[in-house]
Amino acid sequence: MAVKLRLMRMGKKKQPTYRVVAADSRAPRNGRFIEIIGIYEPRQDPSVVRIDNERALHWLRHGAQPSERVEKLLKISGAWDDFRGTGGPGTTDGAAAAGAGEGDS
Repeated sequence: MAVKLRLMRMGKKKQPTYRVVAADSRAPRNGRFIEIIGIYEPRQDPSVVRIDNERALHWLRHGAQPSERVEKLLKISGAWDDFRGTGGPGTTDGAAAAGAGEGDS
């Protein structure tokens, strides 16, 4: 079973809110899902993104593929950086510079 992390549309007509869900890739967009991971409310100012990073990481580590929009939302929440192993903008550069300096000696 191929699992995808994707958005499930909710809300009234012309007023969408979305749930971020883990679902079988063959299931319909608003159909059966395995677990609700978070919500996305684009109509709020500013947009509201609430994602359970622990559960998102669980599904990513078990091979779930995020849609393009969900990947962007995971980057906003910080779960994508945790999954890829980057702790933030400063830690990657510092670790690379320290490693390069030791190899030159």
